[in-house]
Amino acid sequence: MKRHYGIDLSQKKVIINGRLENYIKSGGFASFNEFMNAVEKDRSGSQEKMLVNLLTTNHTYFMREFEQFDFLRREILPWIKNKEMHTKDVRIWCGASSSGEEPYMIAMVLSDFFGMERSQWDMRILATDVSTKILRQAIAGIYTAEQLQNVPAAWKRQFFHPLPGAKDRYAATEELKKSVIFRQFNLMSPFPFKRKMHAVFLRNVMIYFDDLTKKELVQKVYDLLEPGGYLLIGTTETIDRSAVPFDIVQPSIFRKKEG
Repeated sequence: MKRHYGIDLSQKKVIINGRLENYIKSGGFASFNEFMNAVEKDRSGSQEKMLVNLLTTNHTYFMREFEQFDFLRREILPWIKNKEMHTKDVRIWCGASSSGEEPYMIAMVLSDFFGMERSQWDMRILATDVSTKILRQAIAGIYTAEQLQNVPAAWKRQFFHPLPGAKDRYAATEELKKSVIFRQFNLMSPFPFKRKMHAVFLRNVMIYFDDLTKKELVQKVYDLLEPGGYLLIGTTETIDRSAVPFDIVQPSIFRKKEG
């Protein structure tokens, strides 16, 4: 997990044991060693995907750290709109999409900001995660009433509808789902993007990385951003700005120099 995905679990033996024990028993493996031998020998990669799905943490919720979405609306989107008035192109990447709440929140903010003009703009958000299991949930876009309880009532009416035959469950509208492109992606891989991003949300994921891995990842994000582009991380996270020349806008929001 550390070598291939950057996720440092060296101090998480209890968590590893708890998450893998039942799967190993139900899979007919006699021991952890036998399971890991199977992972390493499986050329299809399905056992490795299962390992990643079991060991990655996916905790998120709608409106989490809402002050950042407010900043997106007040500062980032006006800058993008002015900068890309001719191309009508918005490029935002959510690098740890989990079960979809974050990229769907970004999409709702964009739709609200552009209003009647939104059909003139390409506003699709790229949302990636290393876990294929959690991505299936995100793509389905189905949430409980409790999960949506903090979403503003107007947004809930506009972007979600009750799921027929399922009490207290709601589905994202097709319009909302089409505004997000979900892909499986490992942040440790070389970035394949052909065009630079205006903003990158990389929230609450680097807490699992050691300092060197974080530094290398932040440098890759810096290089990926347009001049003047923004990086948003979790409000409890930090980055080493002595290693990467970001300007700090406010805690957890950083900007690449425009010049």
